[in-house]
Amino acid sequence: MTVSQRLFALHQFCLPALAAFAVAASGMAPVASHAATLPDKTLVFCSEGSPAGFDTAQYTTSVEFSAGSYTVYNRLIEFAHGSTDIEPGLAEKWEVSPDGLTYTFHLRHGVKFQTTSFFKPTREFNADDVVFTYERMLDPEQPFRKAYAVPFPYFTDLGLAKNITKIEKVDPYTVRFTLKEVDAPFLQQIAMPFASILSAEYADQLLKAGKASDINQYPVGTGPFIFRSYTKDDTIRFDGNPDYWKPGVVKVSKLIFAITVDPAVRLQKLKRGECQVMSYPRPADIPTVKADASLAMPNEVGFNLGYIAYNTTKKPLDNVLVRRALDMSIHKKAIIDSVYQGAGQPATNPMPPTQWGYDKNLKDAPYDVEKAKALLKQAGYPDGFDLTLWAMPVQRPYNPNARLMAEMLQADWAKIGVKVKIGTYEWGEYIRRGHQGEHEAMLIGWTGDYGDPDNWLAVLLGCDAVNGSNFSKWCYKPYDDLIKKGRGTTDMAERTKAYMQAQEIFKDQVPFTPIAHSTVYQPISKNVVGFKIDPFGPTQFMNVGLK
Repeated sequence: MTVSQRLFALHQFCLPALAAFAVAASGMAPVASHAATLPDKTLVFCSEGSPAGFDTAQYTTSVEFSAGSYTVYNRLIEFAHGSTDIEPGLAEKWEVSPDGLTYTFHLRHGVKFQTTSFFKPTREFNADDVVFTYERMLDPEQPFRKAYAVPFPYFTDLGLAKNITKIEKVDPYTVRFTLKEVDAPFLQQIAMPFASILSAEYADQLLKAGKASDINQYPVGTGPFIFRSYTKDDTIRFDGNPDYWKPGVVKVSKLIFAITVDPAVRLQKLKRGECQVMSYPRPADIPTVKADASLAMPNEVGFNLGYIAYNTTKKPLDNVLVRRALDMSIHKKAIIDSVYQGAGQPATNPMPPTQWGYDKNLKDAPYDVEKAKALLKQAGYPDGFDLTLWAMPVQRPYNPNARLMAEMLQADWAKIGVKVKIGTYEWGEYIRRGHQGEHEAMLIGWTGDYGDPDNWLAVLLGCDAVNGSNFSKWCYKPYDDLIKKGRGTTDMAERTKAYMQAQEIFKDQVPFTPIAHSTVYQPISKNVVGFKIDPFGPTQFMNVGLK
């Protein structure tokens, strides 16, 4: 089955327009009744950056998701390991009402929260934890949220802050969500990292101690690994969770993230056996990895997009003629050849061609420096203008070398009189400032989260997302109405039609310039077993062990 077929099947499976149904945890292993004995082995991951924290509801990148969501936490519904398919998580089954507005989740019994040096639970996971997790994101007056005031970009970007009208504890192991409007990809959305379930008891302990912000540095969840310590720019240490509710999933007793920003150093460490898994090699190093008999290199065509976001709230980027001029003066092929070195495909649309709903008829504007100059003159900038372009400080799956890309854009735009200054920040600060709209133009990208056009067209470009992952700060009502129309029906033909029309508007208005979809490579030692590339970007260590 192709990626596109899997995503289409997932979409069809999740349509709430079907009559009320239940999904049972058939084939799922029972909850462990006693602590397991874990293999006495340590797995080291050479990761690419320091997470800004572990409270993953407030983040949007795989750096935090790898270190938090998929190690410490679980969600009500989860994506199967290495797959786009959803399966029961902390909810062992659920029903959806015939009108698609009510979701009832039946929770798993016997799930334990982790015991750490800073928290010892007195009870098992139950409905109170689900209600706390979601109410914190939904209600600005919720006590913990008031004590630790942070944004929840995904929850907002997806429209959930407006669409969830009620979260009810029906009984200790049943929770009911009521929506204002039909949200076709709702089940996929709550399988995402931002929806990781927190301990209400731990939150209450922190609140009473006046240390609510500690939830971001000292995480507690129900997941496969227990947080032990974090030294920024150095290491994150985890222990395997012997009480994990999925028996046999935890294959090592210790998991260490060795934070190594430089990809060349990551590869040196891997070759010396100092780590067994590494993130994102440089394209130039791929032949070296393939030639090393001690290494393997899983790879997949990436479900991703690297692009240039124009802050449409700032002059002159608020002018569509200026954005069109910048777009058509980019020598995209040269950038892809130099930056991706054979591991990237040109991007045209705001989502990859493997995503259902992709409009294959859209084309890039032809590369035309003279026409770009004419557009700038028409816009009132005959001599060009000054522009600051941000370049990411770390390697990402959708952009292996942001600095080089920025320098090539600098040279391209100089030809039309645009004088570019390149800037950057530490990764967490880069994202935070981007969310706040401090940039003029920035290199950024996206890896799909749940296999639905809504995840690209709404999260990256919708009005609900202008304070989150819509780095273009673009709110255009004709476009936004189409996105909401696509989300608010379960009719496949109607959804596809709305998303096709939205892509046409995007191409006309150019809030960002798509550059490439990259192939994802993840080198590992050959003594690693059970490793799978996550199609949505984070690196996961469930079912991963050592020979």
